[in-house]
Amino acid sequence: MNIVCASSVLHAAEAFSGLGDVRLLPDRDIRREHLLGADALIVRSKTSVGPELLDGTPVGFVATATAGADHFDVPWLNQADIAWSAAPGCNANSVAEYVAAALALLARKRAALLPGQTLGIVGVGQVGSRVAQKAEILGLRVLRNDPPLALQTGSADFRPLEAVLCEADMLTLHVPLVADGPFPTRHLAGCRFFEKLKPGAWFVNSSRGAVTDSDALQCALDHHLLAACALDVWEQEPELAEPLKRAVDFLTPHVAGYSLEGLLNGTLHCYRELCHFLEVEPTWTPDPRQLPPAPFIEIDAAHRADDDVLAELLAAACPIPEDDRAWRAEMTTDDSAELRRRFDRFRKNYQSRREFAAIRVHLSHASPALLDVVAALGFQVCAHQP
Repeated sequence: MNIVCASSVLHAAEAFSGLGDVRLLPDRDIRREHLLGADALIVRSKTSVGPELLDGTPVGFVATATAGADHFDVPWLNQADIAWSAAPGCNANSVAEYVAAALALLARKRAALLPGQTLGIVGVGQVGSRVAQKAEILGLRVLRNDPPLALQTGSADFRPLEAVLCEADMLTLHVPLVADGPFPTRHLAGCRFFEKLKPGAWFVNSSRGAVTDSDALQCALDHHLLAACALDVWEQEPELAEPLKRAVDFLTPHVAGYSLEGLLNGTLHCYRELCHFLEVEPTWTPDPRQLPPAPFIEIDAAHRADDDVLAELLAAACPIPEDDRAWRAEMTTDDSAELRRRFDRFRKNYQSRREFAAIRVHLSHASPALLDVVAALGFQVCAHQP
């Protein structure tokens, strides 16, 4: 069994070496000639998988260690009888924590309070449902929109998109990129979308870049239809027009799902799916000794508002402002190829954060209400400094 893995797949050599010979290659450098002797291919989103890559090769199984598979030509894979798998939900909690942090940080930047505000969530699957849970912990009223899920479940919990846009003080997108069919999402957030939004709303996109029309977003920001914006994904990433780059509050390079746990979940899912394909029992699990120590965050909350302390905690756990500054410093070149190299290098070398459940927190002089919120978000609240 010969297995080709993209080098960005975390712990790929350790995971797959028990199943065969593993060859690691840079994601964008994987070519058809590398697969002429391969039986399986494991990638992430930077590697497009279709006939140009696989036709005429012996590859019988492909998997992506990402939640989405829009970089797979699924109809062709099915027609070619090549087994394939994605890892839905692998980084859902990571993205939900990113959104919670983004909302708290936008609130601090705007000197606003989250409790009592209304959050509209478009797409309430693996990620959106977790965002809803965290938003309600933060005191937000949540409006849910998901036409496919509403049709499937018949639930009355879902609202029409126009109703959500009219009522929401802030909006976050969590839909897959779908070009056609009954529920297309490409450019879902276009001119009409932003025109129907409640004036002064906040906008967050951490789903897929092309779900948002960049020109329409620029227009909405220019005409003050939006008061705040955070983007982890955008059309034609990593390239972004200078006016839009300046107008966005927080800009991070597709790292919302880059928690250590999310990346490991993706690898583990691919490994188990390949074992299932080969009809062998899975034996590999990540070695806890290879994981970095769990972080400890200490904050003195004396004489401070709860929302300010919470924003500081979330920024320490999910460093969006730091990532924003670091990525903007890399966007100083006009050379598209160089920008692409910087984008790939930034993500390859990104220091994967730990999810809230792994983080120990000591908040001295914190109110009981704040401690309850922090614990409900999943942090390990310590009564004393360890």
